[in-house]
Formats: sequence, structure tokens, C-alpha cells
Amino acid sequence: MNIVILGAAESGVGAALLAQAKGHTVFVSDRGVIQADYKDKLTKAGIEFEENQHSLDRILQADKVVKSPGIPEKAAVIKALREQKIPIISEIEFASHYTKARFIAITGTNGKTTTTLLTYHLLKEAGLNVGLAGNVGYSLAEQVIEDKFKYYVLELSSFQLDDIDRFQPWIAVLLNITPDHLDRYNYSLEAYARAKLNIVRNQDSDGTFIYNADDENIQRYFKAALRPMHQMPFSLHHRTDFQLGGYYEKQDAVRLDLLPGYYSPTELISTSRSPLIGEHNRQNVLAAILVARVAGVAPAAIEQALASFHNAEHRLQLVAEINGVEYINDSKATNVEAAWYALDGVKRPIVWIAGGTDKGNDYASVQPLAAQKVKALICLGVDNAKLRAAFETQVPHLEETQSMADAVQRAAALAAPGDVVLLSPCCASFDLFKNYEDRGRQFMAAVQALPPSESAKSV
Repeated sequence: MNIVILGAAESGVGAALLAQAKGHTVFVSDRGVIQADYKDKLTKAGIEFEENQHSLDRILQADKVVKSPGIPEKAAVIKALREQKIPIISEIEFASHYTKARFIAITGTNGKTTTTLLTYHLLKEAGLNVGLAGNVGYSLAEQVIEDKFKYYVLELSSFQLDDIDRFQPWIAVLLNITPDHLDRYNYSLEAYARAKLNIVRNQDSDGTFIYNADDENIQRYFKAALRPMHQMPFSLHHRTDFQLGGYYEKQDAVRLDLLPGYYSPTELISTSRSPLIGEHNRQNVLAAILVARVAGVAPAAIEQALASFHNAEHRLQLVAEINGVEYINDSKATNVEAAWYALDGVKRPIVWIAGGTDKGNDYASVQPLAAQKVKALICLGVDNAKLRAAFETQVPHLEETQSMADAVQRAAALAAPGDVVLLSPCCASFDLFKNYEDRGRQFMAAVQALPPSESAKSV
């Protein structure tokens, strides 16, 4: 076939290499500049490519197009392809045609990276032959060239799920559905939810669907009675309105029923050794444990592996404890809901560093938590007016800065032993930083630069 790849980053280059390995004619087109390392891969493989343009005459000759998840439907090149009825699929769909490995696919508005990494960790530590791919930054297509894994744990965004056709996960996980990326879905929550639920579109009675019974939008849009797969809803609480696959019997112990709806022995797994913080992470842990048990990992092995897990950086990451004060980097919290989870999850008094580029935020949901838990708010942004207006009557102390080093030094001065200094910005990072990773790294560097002998002061 003549295959055209749109987009030359991780997924696009991986798809190009796989297409070439399977004997197809390949052309790669990127409307922007291709990063040097990806350009080098294409050049070494002898794959023809273009950058800074989409040559429609060439692209419209394709038998099939593999599209980067970042390209929206409204893009001119996609509209042209749709008019010509040329099939467009995702890299995940394309790669799935060339492997018999079993897929564990994980999606959700929040928590999917943590859950994907933890699931992969639990399976790998138990000795399963497992790969990691998808939205975590590793191309599935490139790994399928060697095809050395029996299982793949995939983090999938709604954008990746938009363009699937036959992709069929063995285990599908849906953590939550909350409004996000609605500009890609005509500002329709229902359209966004349908994209997320594509994860189960092709599942049959051999598949398992693990989903959050506490999420109202999943309940609204998932028609459970009409679906044939083995369903394992989970909850933070014991519920009688669901036949739960798992729930928290205690704060740090989950009760599992691997055959919900049948008389079967249940089992209790301790989560006490998990380093993850917050109620949303309790959901993520429960989902990962359910996957591991369905995949055959023993309860004792799960409990042991939980203790050795290290989450991705910038997600409620404990950076240091200095003079009895914990410093937590949650720079990935770029929206109000993510910051709400962080404030809810921390059980000690908080000196909160927040601010950045406001994305039309409504801070009302966070105000009660701030009033209850935050002893001081340090606003870190070019324009802090909206943040100040939202919280100056909610917290005892508020000040502003435009420097991460200053913010951390002020937080250290305001925190007392037993407090937490929490970077959970609520906002995008682009006013003062390159991205959320840069913001998180600057926070960690500023914390490490604090003198350990400095005495903590209270407000």
C-alpha cells in the first residue's frame, strides 16, 4: 500500500518505520519543523519526508493515512482526505494490525499516566513480558517492529481513540470523564465522552472493562447493559447499586471480586505501602490492582510492587522534607480539577504555590478546600489578579511573586514543621516557564537549594 503519515513526532515516525518494515511505500508529511532526532531516524531509514508543509497532491494519492493525534478534524488536510474518502487511522490502530500481543488500554481525563505507569510496574515486577506505549511517549508502532512483548500497557488519549477501527483491548480501563479538550469536540461533553468510550467499542465477551462507578459521566454515557464484555466497575466505597469488581473496605485495603455478579471468594489486598497521595490516586491504584489481578498477578506480588513504584515527575511528587516541612511538586496540575485533587489529598496544613496562565478558570470549587487547608497562598504568575480575587478572602495570608526561587524561599519561611509546601498551579505554565516540566524542575531545584539549617517560621 501507499501509506502517508501525517506528523513526524514519536507516533508518526514509529508508524513510518513500521510501515516500511512491512513493505509499504511510505511518505511522511509534517506541517511544522521536524525535530532533529526524528529527522535523523527517517533519513537513516531512507524514508521520504517533508516539513513545514502538506503537499496535498502527494498526500491525496494515499491508500491509507496514519494521523498524529495532535491534528484536529478541522485541519484543511484532514478535510481534503475526508472529501476523497481516504481512510484515516491512528498509530495505535495501525500498530495493532501487526501484533498478536494483548493490549491493556487505559484512558481518562485525569490520572491515566499514573495508572498506566503503575499498571506496567505491577506487571513487569511480576515477571510478565510487557511493553509500555502510547500517550506516555513511546511509539507502539516502533515497538511492534520487533514485536517481542506478549502484553502492552497503553495510555490512550481521546485523540488517539478518535481514529480507531478494529483496535480491540483485552483489558480496557476508563478512570473518569470530565470536561477537557472540548474545543476538539464542538464543545460537546457527549462527543468527548463517546471518544473516550471508543476504548470498548470492539470489545467482546473475551474482554474486560474496568471503570470508575463513582464517575457520573461514565454512568451517563456508558450503556452497561448493552455491552458483552466482562465488566468490573470499581469504587472508593462499598456500593449496593453496582456489582463491584473492587472497592476500598478500609482506607488502605481493597476488596476484590474478580467475578462480580457470581458467588465467588473475594480477596483483600493492602495498599498501605503505596507512596501515592490523594483520593484520586486511591482510584488509580485500585484500577491498576484490578488489571494486575485479571492478568494473573498474585496479591502478595501486587502488595510488594506497590511499595517500589515511583510515579512520573511533577505529579504529586514528594521532592524533599526539610525541617519537618514536606515539599510536593504537582506542576502537572494545570487545571482547577487537578489542583482540587491535590488540595483534597494533602492532609496537613498547606502553603500553596499557584498561578500562571489562566485558561478561563472558575476557582469556586477550590475555594472551600483553600479556606479549610491553606494557611498561605503564594501567587506565581505575570498576572495574579484573578487568583488574588478568588482567594484573598479565603486564606489567612496571600502574597505575589514572579520568580520560582522567591516563591520557594517565601514558602519555606511561611511553613512550620508539619506543614506541606505544595506547588499545584491550577494554571498553564507559559507566562513564566517553557512548560509544566520546566516549572516543576525549577521548583525542585529551588527546594534543593534551600539551606537545611534554616529554621522554619510560622505565619
